[in-house]
Amino acid sequence: MAGLLVTGTSSDAGKSLVVTGLCRALARRGLRVAPFKSQNMSNNSMVCRDGSEIGRAQYLQAEAAGVEASSLHNPVLLKPGSDRRAFVVLRGQPAGELQAGEYATGRAHLAEAAFAAYEELAGGCDLVVAEGAGSPAEINLRRGDYVNMGLARRFDLPVMVVGDIDRGGILAALYGTWALLDDEDRALLKAFCINKFRGDESVLTPGLVEITRRTGVPFVGVLPWLEDVWLDSEDALSVGRWRPSEDDVADRLSVAVVRFPRTSNATDVDALAAEPGVDVRVTTDPDVCREADLLVLPGSRATVSDLSWLRERGLADVVVERVTAARPVLGICGGYEMLAQWIDDPVESGAGVSAGLGVLPTSVTFAAEKVLGRPSGEWQGHRVEGYEIHHGVVDDDRSFPGGMRRGPVFGSIWHGTLECDDFRRALLAEVAAVAGSRWQSRPGAPGFAQRRSTMIDALADAVEEHLDLEALLTLTRGTGS
Repeated sequence: MAGLLVTGTSSDAGKSLVVTGLCRALARRGLRVAPFKSQNMSNNSMVCRDGSEIGRAQYLQAEAAGVEASSLHNPVLLKPGSDRRAFVVLRGQPAGELQAGEYATGRAHLAEAAFAAYEELAGGCDLVVAEGAGSPAEINLRRGDYVNMGLARRFDLPVMVVGDIDRGGILAALYGTWALLDDEDRALLKAFCINKFRGDESVLTPGLVEITRRTGVPFVGVLPWLEDVWLDSEDALSVGRWRPSEDDVADRLSVAVVRFPRTSNATDVDALAAEPGVDVRVTTDPDVCREADLLVLPGSRATVSDLSWLRERGLADVVVERVTAARPVLGICGGYEMLAQWIDDPVESGAGVSAGLGVLPTSVTFAAEKVLGRPSGEWQGHRVEGYEIHHGVVDDDRSFPGGMRRGPVFGSIWHGTLECDDFRRALLAEVAAVAGSRWQSRPGAPGFAQRRSTMIDALADAVEEHLDLEALLTLTRGTGS
Protein backbone atom coordinates (compact mmCIF):
# COMPACT_ATOMS: atom_id res chain seq x y z
CA MET A 1 0.00 0.00 0.00
CA ALA A 2 1.69 3.20 -1.22
CA GLY A 3 1.74 6.15 1.11
CA LEU A 4 3.62 9.25 2.24
CA LEU A 5 3.56 10.85 5.69
CA VAL A 6 3.92 14.64 5.81
CA THR A 7 5.09 15.82 9.23
CA GLY A 8 6.26 19.20 10.48
CA THR A 9 8.83 20.76 12.73
CA SER A 10 5.94 22.24 14.75
CA SER A 11 2.24 22.94 14.72
CA ASP A 12 1.19 25.34 11.95
CA ALA A 13 4.31 24.58 9.92
CA GLY A 14 2.10 24.09 6.87
CA LYS A 15 1.44 20.34 6.92
CA SER A 16 -2.25 20.74 6.10
CA LEU A 17 -1.58 23.08 3.19
CA VAL A 18 1.19 20.91 1.77
CA VAL A 19 -1.02 17.81 1.92
CA THR A 20 -3.85 19.74 0.26
CA GLY A 21 -1.54 20.86 -2.53
CA LEU A 22 -0.10 17.39 -2.98
CA CYS A 23 -3.58 15.85 -3.18
CA ARG A 24 -4.65 18.21 -5.96
CA ALA A 25 -1.33 17.98 -7.83
CA LEU A 26 -1.27 14.18 -7.74
CA ALA A 27 -4.95 13.94 -8.68
CA ARG A 28 -4.13 16.07 -11.73
CA ARG A 29 -1.74 13.30 -12.76
CA GLY A 30 -4.57 10.81 -12.78
CA LEU A 31 -3.67 9.12 -9.49
CA ARG A 32 -6.39 7.97 -7.13
CA VAL A 33 -5.09 9.83 -4.10
CA ALA A 34 -6.65 10.07 -0.63
CA PRO A 35 -5.78 12.27 2.37
CA PHE A 36 -5.48 10.80 5.85
CA LYS A 37 -4.86 12.00 9.37
CA SER A 38 -4.93 9.42 12.14
CA GLN A 39 -5.82 11.94 14.82
CA ASN A 40 -6.72 15.61 14.93
CA MET A 41 -6.66 17.69 18.08
CA SER A 42 -9.01 20.41 16.91
CA ASN A 43 -12.31 22.15 17.43
CA ASN A 44 -12.56 22.97 13.71
CA SER A 45 -14.62 20.13 12.27
CA MET A 46 -17.06 19.33 9.48
CA VAL A 47 -19.94 16.92 8.95
CA CYS A 48 -19.56 14.65 5.93
CA ARG A 49 -22.52 13.66 3.79
CA ASP A 50 -22.56 10.26 5.50
CA GLY A 51 -23.17 12.01 8.85
CA SER A 52 -19.66 11.54 10.25
CA GLU A 53 -17.67 14.34 11.88
CA ILE A 54 -14.05 14.90 10.83
CA GLY A 55 -11.48 17.70 10.87
CA ARG A 56 -12.08 20.60 8.50
CA ALA A 57 -8.60 20.23 7.01
CA GLN A 58 -9.20 16.62 5.96
CA TYR A 59 -12.58 17.52 4.50
CA LEU A 60 -10.86 20.14 2.35
CA GLN A 61 -8.04 17.75 1.42
CA ALA A 62 -10.62 15.23 0.21
CA GLU A 63 -12.12 17.98 -1.96
CA ALA A 64 -8.63 18.68 -3.33
CA ALA A 65 -8.18 14.99 -4.12
CA GLY A 66 -11.59 14.76 -5.79
CA VAL A 67 -12.98 12.16 -3.37
CA GLU A 68 -16.00 12.09 -1.06
CA ALA A 69 -14.90 12.85 2.49
CA SER A 70 -15.66 10.30 5.21
CA SER A 71 -14.42 9.22 8.62
CA LEU A 72 -11.81 7.07 6.88
CA HIS A 73 -9.87 10.26 6.18
CA ASN A 74 -9.76 11.28 9.87
CA PRO A 75 -10.74 8.35 12.09
CA VAL A 76 -9.90 10.03 15.42
CA LEU A 77 -10.84 13.60 16.28
CA LEU A 78 -10.11 15.01 19.75
CA LYS A 79 -12.04 18.17 20.61
CA PRO A 80 -10.54 20.03 23.61
CA GLY A 81 -13.13 20.88 26.24
CA SER A 82 -10.58 22.19 28.74
CA ASP A 83 -6.83 22.17 29.24
CA ARG A 84 -7.09 18.67 30.73
CA ARG A 85 -9.98 17.04 28.89
CA ALA A 86 -10.86 16.30 25.28
CA PHE A 87 -14.02 14.85 23.76
CA VAL A 88 -13.34 11.89 21.49
CA VAL A 89 -14.90 11.49 18.05
CA LEU A 90 -14.16 7.98 16.75
CA ARG A 91 -14.94 7.14 13.14
CA GLY A 92 -17.10 10.23 12.99
CA GLN A 93 -19.22 9.61 16.10
CA PRO A 94 -18.95 10.65 19.78
CA ALA A 95 -16.92 8.16 21.83
CA GLY A 96 -16.44 9.52 25.34
CA GLU A 97 -13.62 11.62 26.76
CA LEU A 98 -9.85 11.51 27.09
CA GLN A 99 -8.12 13.00 30.12
CA ALA A 100 -4.74 14.72 29.85
CA GLY A 101 -3.01 11.95 31.80
CA GLU A 102 -4.28 9.36 29.33
CA TYR A 103 -2.93 11.11 26.24
CA ALA A 104 0.31 9.17 25.99
CA THR A 105 -0.88 5.84 27.36
CA GLY A 106 -4.66 5.51 27.10
CA ARG A 107 -5.18 5.55 23.35
CA ALA A 108 -4.50 1.95 22.28
CA HIS A 109 -8.07 1.43 21.04
CA LEU A 110 -7.89 4.70 19.11
CA ALA A 111 -4.63 3.62 17.49
CA GLU A 112 -6.09 0.34 16.31
CA ALA A 113 -9.13 2.12 14.88
CA ALA A 114 -6.84 4.55 13.05
CA PHE A 115 -4.66 1.76 11.65
CA ALA A 116 -7.73 -0.13 10.45
CA ALA A 117 -9.03 3.00 8.73
CA TYR A 118 -5.69 3.52 7.00
CA GLU A 119 -5.68 -0.03 5.69
CA GLU A 120 -9.22 0.29 4.38
CA LEU A 121 -8.49 3.64 2.75
CA ALA A 122 -5.23 2.44 1.19
CA GLY A 123 -6.98 -0.58 -0.27
CA GLY A 124 -9.16 1.63 -2.43
CA CYS A 125 -6.66 4.12 -3.88
CA ASP A 126 -3.26 4.43 -5.51
CA LEU A 127 -1.64 6.62 -2.86
CA VAL A 128 -2.45 7.86 0.63
CA VAL A 129 -1.01 11.25 1.59
CA ALA A 130 -1.07 11.24 5.39
CA GLU A 131 -0.66 14.27 7.61
CA GLY A 132 1.13 14.10 10.94
CA ALA A 133 0.31 16.17 14.02
CA GLY A 134 2.49 18.66 15.83
CA SER A 135 6.01 17.33 15.40
CA PRO A 136 7.47 13.81 15.28
CA ALA A 137 10.20 15.13 17.60
CA GLU A 138 7.77 15.25 20.53
CA ILE A 139 9.52 12.26 22.06
CA ASN A 140 7.54 12.62 25.29
CA LEU A 141 4.51 11.44 23.25
CA ARG A 142 6.27 8.75 21.20
CA ARG A 143 4.88 5.93 23.32
CA GLY A 144 1.44 5.16 21.97
CA ASP A 145 1.88 7.49 18.99
CA TYR A 146 -0.14 6.55 15.93
CA VAL A 147 -0.22 9.79 13.96
CA ASN A 148 3.48 10.51 13.38
CA MET A 149 6.28 7.94 13.50
CA GLY A 150 3.98 5.34 15.01
CA LEU A 151 1.93 5.42 11.82
CA ALA A 152 5.05 5.47 9.65
CA ARG A 153 6.52 2.46 11.43
CA ARG A 154 3.26 0.50 11.28
CA PHE A 155 2.99 0.87 7.49
CA ASP A 156 6.64 1.47 6.55
CA LEU A 157 5.85 4.94 5.19
CA PRO A 158 8.47 7.37 3.94
CA VAL A 159 8.34 10.59 5.94
CA MET A 160 8.76 14.17 4.75
CA VAL A 161 9.33 16.92 7.34
CA VAL A 162 8.01 20.40 6.52
CA GLY A 163 9.59 23.40 8.21
CA ASP A 164 8.18 26.95 8.42
CA ILE A 165 11.08 29.27 7.58
CA ASP A 166 8.98 32.35 8.39
CA ARG A 167 9.33 31.53 12.10
CA GLY A 168 13.11 31.58 12.02
CA GLY A 169 15.47 28.88 13.27
CA ILE A 170 14.49 26.55 10.45
CA LEU A 171 17.84 24.78 10.10
CA ALA A 172 18.01 24.03 13.81
CA ALA A 173 14.38 22.84 13.77
CA LEU A 174 14.99 20.42 10.91
CA TYR A 175 18.26 19.12 12.28
CA GLY A 176 16.81 18.85 15.77
CA THR A 177 13.85 16.85 14.50
CA TRP A 178 16.19 14.36 12.84
CA ALA A 179 18.51 14.22 15.86
CA LEU A 180 15.75 13.49 18.38
CA LEU A 181 14.36 10.49 16.52
CA ASP A 182 15.61 7.04 17.42
CA ASP A 183 17.44 5.01 14.78
CA GLU A 184 14.41 3.05 13.58
CA ASP A 185 12.25 6.16 13.23
CA ARG A 186 15.08 8.11 11.63
CA ALA A 187 15.46 5.45 8.96
CA LEU A 188 12.02 6.41 7.62
CA LEU A 189 12.78 10.14 7.43
CA LYS A 190 13.39 10.48 3.69
CA ALA A 191 12.88 14.14 2.78
CA PHE A 192 12.90 17.72 4.04
CA CYS A 193 10.79 20.57 2.68
CA ILE A 194 10.99 24.31 3.39
CA ASN A 195 7.70 26.21 3.53
CA LYS A 196 6.75 29.92 3.42
CA PHE A 197 10.02 31.12 1.89
CA ARG A 198 10.48 34.75 0.85
CA GLY A 199 13.68 36.03 -0.73
CA ASP A 200 16.64 34.82 -2.73
CA GLU A 201 16.82 31.03 -2.55
CA SER A 202 20.55 31.04 -3.31
CA VAL A 203 21.14 32.56 0.13
CA LEU A 204 19.39 29.58 1.71
CA THR A 205 21.00 26.85 -0.36
CA PRO A 206 24.32 26.49 1.56
CA GLY A 207 22.39 25.81 4.76
CA LEU A 208 20.28 23.14 3.09
CA VAL A 209 23.35 21.47 1.64
CA GLU A 210 24.94 21.34 5.09
CA ILE A 211 21.82 19.90 6.73
CA THR A 212 21.72 17.16 4.09
CA ARG A 213 25.45 16.48 4.60
CA ARG A 214 24.93 16.05 8.35
CA THR A 215 21.71 14.02 8.19
CA GLY A 216 21.78 12.28 4.83
CA VAL A 217 18.23 13.55 4.22
CA PRO A 218 17.69 15.43 0.92
CA PHE A 219 15.49 18.45 0.38
CA VAL A 220 12.73 17.95 -2.17
CA GLY A 221 11.91 21.61 -2.53
CA VAL A 222 11.35 25.09 -1.16
CA LEU A 223 7.75 26.31 -1.26
CA PRO A 224 7.23 30.07 -1.53
CA TRP A 225 5.13 32.27 0.69
CA LEU A 226 1.65 32.24 -0.86
CA GLU A 227 0.08 35.57 -0.02
CA ASP A 228 -3.50 34.79 -1.02
CA VAL A 229 -3.82 31.28 0.42
CA TRP A 230 -5.48 30.89 3.82
CA LEU A 231 -7.37 27.61 3.78
CA ASP A 232 -9.13 25.68 6.54
CA SER A 233 -6.84 24.57 9.34
CA GLU A 234 -7.29 22.51 12.47
CA ASP A 235 -4.73 24.59 14.33
CA ALA A 236 -5.81 27.30 16.76
CA LEU A 237 -2.67 29.24 15.79
CA SER A 238 -4.21 29.86 12.38
CA VAL A 239 -7.46 31.47 13.52
CA GLY A 240 -7.95 34.80 11.81
CA ARG A 241 -4.82 34.62 9.65
CA TRP A 242 -6.47 35.77 6.47
CA ARG A 243 -4.36 37.23 3.74
CA PRO A 244 -6.97 38.44 1.26
CA SER A 245 -6.00 40.31 -1.87
CA GLU A 246 -6.23 44.07 -1.88
CA ASP A 247 -9.54 45.28 -3.23
CA ASP A 248 -10.75 48.66 -4.41
CA VAL A 249 -14.00 48.84 -2.40
CA ALA A 250 -14.22 52.34 -0.94
CA ASP A 251 -17.19 51.80 1.40
CA ARG A 252 -16.17 49.14 3.86
CA LEU A 253 -17.88 47.05 6.52
CA SER A 254 -16.12 46.13 9.75
CA VAL A 255 -16.69 42.80 11.50
CA ALA A 256 -15.35 41.86 14.95
CA VAL A 257 -15.24 38.16 15.84
CA VAL A 258 -14.79 37.30 19.51
CA ARG A 259 -11.85 34.98 20.11
CA PHE A 260 -13.18 32.61 22.77
CA PRO A 261 -10.73 30.44 24.73
CA ARG A 262 -12.51 27.40 23.26
CA THR A 263 -13.60 28.70 19.88
CA SER A 264 -15.10 25.98 17.70
CA ASN A 265 -15.36 26.09 13.91
CA ALA A 266 -13.69 29.47 13.59
CA THR A 267 -13.67 28.80 9.85
CA ASP A 268 -17.31 29.94 9.80
CA VAL A 269 -16.15 33.53 9.35
CA ASP A 270 -13.65 32.83 6.55
CA ALA A 271 -16.31 33.65 3.99
CA LEU A 272 -16.83 37.08 5.55
CA ALA A 273 -13.11 37.81 5.30
CA ALA A 274 -13.16 36.79 1.64
CA GLU A 275 -15.90 39.27 0.76
CA PRO A 276 -14.58 42.44 -0.94
CA GLY A 277 -14.83 45.46 1.31
CA VAL A 278 -15.42 43.47 4.52
CA ASP A 279 -12.69 43.80 7.15
CA VAL A 280 -12.70 41.02 9.76
CA ARG A 281 -10.79 41.08 13.04
CA VAL A 282 -10.63 38.24 15.53
CA THR A 283 -10.30 39.96 18.87
CA THR A 284 -10.81 40.10 22.62
CA ASP A 285 -10.76 43.91 22.72
CA PRO A 286 -14.07 45.35 24.01
CA ASP A 287 -13.57 48.60 22.10
CA VAL A 288 -13.09 46.80 18.78
CA CYS A 289 -16.20 44.72 19.49
CA ARG A 290 -18.14 47.85 20.42
CA GLU A 291 -17.22 49.86 17.33
CA ALA A 292 -17.54 47.18 14.63
CA ASP A 293 -20.49 47.26 12.26
CA LEU A 294 -21.15 43.59 13.05
CA LEU A 295 -20.15 41.60 16.15
CA VAL A 296 -19.93 37.82 15.73
CA LEU A 297 -20.00 35.34 18.60
CA PRO A 298 -18.66 32.16 16.94
CA GLY A 299 -19.05 28.56 18.01
CA SER A 300 -17.61 27.29 21.27
CA ARG A 301 -16.71 23.82 22.55
CA ALA A 302 -17.33 25.05 26.12
CA THR A 303 -20.36 27.34 25.90
CA VAL A 304 -20.94 27.94 29.62
CA SER A 305 -17.24 28.39 30.37
CA ASP A 306 -16.72 30.77 27.45
CA LEU A 307 -19.81 32.73 28.47
CA SER A 308 -18.29 33.22 31.93
CA TRP A 309 -15.08 34.37 30.25
CA LEU A 310 -17.14 36.79 28.11
CA ARG A 311 -18.53 38.34 31.27
CA GLU A 312 -15.14 38.53 32.97
CA ARG A 313 -13.70 40.40 30.00
CA GLY A 314 -16.54 42.91 29.89
CA LEU A 315 -17.55 41.65 26.47
CA ALA A 316 -20.98 40.49 27.64
CA ASP A 317 -21.79 44.11 28.51
CA VAL A 318 -20.71 45.11 24.99
CA VAL A 319 -23.15 42.61 23.48
CA VAL A 320 -26.03 43.98 25.56
CA GLU A 321 -25.03 47.58 24.75
CA ARG A 322 -25.07 46.79 21.05
CA VAL A 323 -28.49 45.16 21.21
CA THR A 324 -29.89 48.10 23.18
CA ALA A 325 -28.51 50.46 20.54
CA ALA A 326 -29.94 48.24 17.74
CA ARG A 327 -26.47 47.40 16.39
CA PRO A 328 -26.06 44.01 14.68
CA VAL A 329 -24.92 40.89 16.55
CA LEU A 330 -24.63 37.40 15.03
CA GLY A 331 -24.34 34.28 17.20
CA ILE A 332 -23.31 30.95 15.63
CA CYS A 333 -23.92 27.65 17.44
CA GLY A 334 -22.34 28.17 20.89
CA GLY A 335 -22.41 31.91 20.31
CA TYR A 336 -26.13 31.64 19.54
CA GLU A 337 -26.68 29.63 22.72
CA MET A 338 -25.04 32.40 24.75
CA LEU A 339 -27.63 34.90 23.49
CA ALA A 340 -30.47 32.93 25.11
CA GLN A 341 -32.28 33.69 28.34
CA TRP A 342 -31.21 30.46 30.05
CA ILE A 343 -28.80 27.61 29.44
CA ASP A 344 -29.37 24.24 31.09
CA ASP A 345 -26.17 22.22 30.68
CA PRO A 346 -25.85 18.94 32.55
CA VAL A 347 -23.70 17.49 29.75
CA GLU A 348 -20.86 19.66 28.44
CA SER A 349 -19.95 21.57 31.61
CA GLY A 350 -22.23 19.94 34.19
CA ALA A 351 -23.09 23.46 35.40
CA GLY A 352 -26.86 22.94 35.33
CA VAL A 353 -29.00 26.04 34.80
CA SER A 354 -27.26 29.37 34.27
CA ALA A 355 -28.27 32.71 32.83
CA GLY A 356 -27.52 33.55 29.22
CA LEU A 357 -27.08 37.05 27.86
CA GLY A 358 -30.86 37.35 27.59
CA VAL A 359 -31.04 39.13 24.23
CA LEU A 360 -33.04 36.44 22.42
CA PRO A 361 -36.34 35.02 23.71
CA THR A 362 -35.23 31.40 23.86
CA SER A 363 -33.63 28.82 26.13
CA VAL A 364 -31.07 26.06 25.61
CA THR A 365 -31.01 22.53 27.00
CA PHE A 366 -27.94 20.35 26.47
CA ALA A 367 -28.77 16.75 25.56
CA ALA A 368 -26.46 13.77 25.87
CA GLU A 369 -26.84 12.86 22.21
CA LYS A 370 -24.85 15.01 19.78
CA VAL A 371 -26.69 16.31 16.73
CA LEU A 372 -24.76 15.84 13.48
CA GLY A 373 -26.39 16.83 10.22
CA ARG A 374 -26.37 18.73 6.94
CA PRO A 375 -29.54 20.87 7.07
CA SER A 376 -30.77 23.33 4.47
CA GLY A 377 -33.39 26.06 4.29
CA GLU A 378 -34.23 29.42 2.81
CA TRP A 379 -34.00 33.05 3.88
CA GLN A 380 -35.38 35.99 1.92
CA GLY A 381 -35.56 33.80 -1.15
CA HIS A 382 -31.97 32.58 -0.86
CA ARG A 383 -31.00 28.94 -0.49
CA VAL A 384 -29.06 28.29 2.73
CA GLU A 385 -27.08 25.16 3.53
CA GLY A 386 -25.08 24.40 6.65
CA TYR A 387 -24.03 21.67 9.03
CA GLU A 388 -24.86 20.90 12.65
CA ILE A 389 -22.51 19.77 15.44
CA HIS A 390 -24.04 20.42 18.84
CA HIS A 391 -25.48 19.07 22.08
CA GLY A 392 -27.53 22.18 22.79
CA VAL A 393 -31.19 22.06 21.82
CA VAL A 394 -32.54 25.59 21.28
CA ASP A 395 -36.19 26.56 21.32
CA ASP A 396 -36.18 28.62 18.10
CA ASP A 397 -38.74 29.82 15.58
CA ARG A 398 -36.63 29.57 12.39
CA SER A 399 -37.10 33.26 11.64
CA PHE A 400 -33.42 32.94 10.70
CA PRO A 401 -31.86 29.78 9.19
CA GLY A 402 -31.19 27.34 12.01
CA GLY A 403 -32.35 29.76 14.67
CA MET A 404 -34.07 33.10 15.10
CA ARG A 405 -33.83 36.81 14.55
CA ARG A 406 -35.02 39.67 16.70
CA GLY A 407 -34.27 43.08 15.23
CA PRO A 408 -30.47 43.43 14.92
CA VAL A 409 -29.79 40.10 16.66
CA PHE A 410 -29.28 37.00 14.51
CA GLY A 411 -28.71 33.50 15.88
CA SER A 412 -28.17 30.16 14.18
CA ILE A 413 -27.20 26.72 15.44
CA TRP A 414 -25.96 25.90 11.93
CA HIS A 415 -22.33 26.22 10.91
CA GLY A 416 -21.20 26.99 7.37
CA THR A 417 -24.14 29.12 6.27
CA LEU A 418 -21.95 32.12 5.50
CA GLU A 419 -20.34 30.11 2.69
CA CYS A 420 -23.63 30.47 0.79
CA ASP A 421 -22.87 33.52 -1.33
CA ASP A 422 -26.34 34.99 -1.89
CA PHE A 423 -27.33 34.47 1.74
CA ARG A 424 -24.10 35.97 3.07
CA ARG A 425 -24.36 39.03 0.86
CA ALA A 426 -28.01 39.59 1.74
CA LEU A 427 -27.18 39.38 5.44
CA LEU A 428 -24.27 41.80 5.06
CA ALA A 429 -26.49 44.19 3.12
CA GLU A 430 -28.89 44.26 6.08
CA VAL A 431 -26.01 44.79 8.48
CA ALA A 432 -24.73 47.66 6.35
CA ALA A 433 -28.17 49.28 6.26
CA VAL A 434 -28.51 49.08 10.05
CA ALA A 435 -24.94 50.25 10.62
CA GLY A 436 -25.29 53.19 8.25
CA SER A 437 -22.57 51.87 5.94
CA ARG A 438 -22.77 52.31 2.19
CA TRP A 439 -21.09 48.93 1.62
CA GLN A 440 -22.54 46.85 -1.20
CA SER A 441 -21.52 43.49 -2.57
CA ARG A 442 -19.35 43.84 -5.63
CA PRO A 443 -20.99 42.60 -8.86
CA GLY A 444 -19.04 39.76 -10.40
CA ALA A 445 -16.97 39.06 -7.29
CA PRO A 446 -16.07 35.36 -7.08
CA GLY A 447 -18.10 33.22 -4.70
CA PHE A 448 -16.51 31.63 -1.66
CA ALA A 449 -16.40 28.10 -3.13
CA GLN A 450 -14.73 29.49 -6.23
CA ARG A 451 -12.16 31.36 -4.14
CA ARG A 452 -11.40 28.25 -2.13
CA SER A 453 -10.98 26.17 -5.27
CA THR A 454 -8.67 28.84 -6.68
CA MET A 455 -6.57 28.67 -3.52
CA ILE A 456 -6.34 24.87 -3.76
CA ASP A 457 -5.19 25.22 -7.36
CA ALA A 458 -2.62 27.83 -6.30
CA LEU A 459 -1.26 25.35 -3.76
CA ALA A 460 -1.10 22.62 -6.37
CA ASP A 461 0.63 24.94 -8.82
CA ALA A 462 3.27 25.78 -6.18
CA VAL A 463 3.75 22.10 -5.36
CA GLU A 464 4.21 21.21 -9.03
CA GLU A 465 6.65 24.06 -9.61
CA HIS A 466 8.72 23.94 -6.44
CA LEU A 467 8.64 20.34 -5.16
CA ASP A 468 10.24 17.31 -6.80
CA LEU A 469 7.09 15.24 -7.16
CA GLU A 470 8.91 12.48 -9.02
CA ALA A 471 11.31 12.08 -6.10
CA LEU A 472 8.39 11.87 -3.67
CA LEU A 473 6.58 9.32 -5.82
CA THR A 474 9.77 7.28 -6.06
CA LEU A 475 9.93 7.26 -2.26
CA THR A 476 6.39 5.91 -2.04
CA ARG A 477 7.24 3.14 -4.46
CA GLY A 478 10.39 2.26 -2.54
CA THR A 479 8.65 1.56 0.76
CA GLY A 480 5.31 0.20 1.84
CA SER A 481 3.94 -3.28 1.88
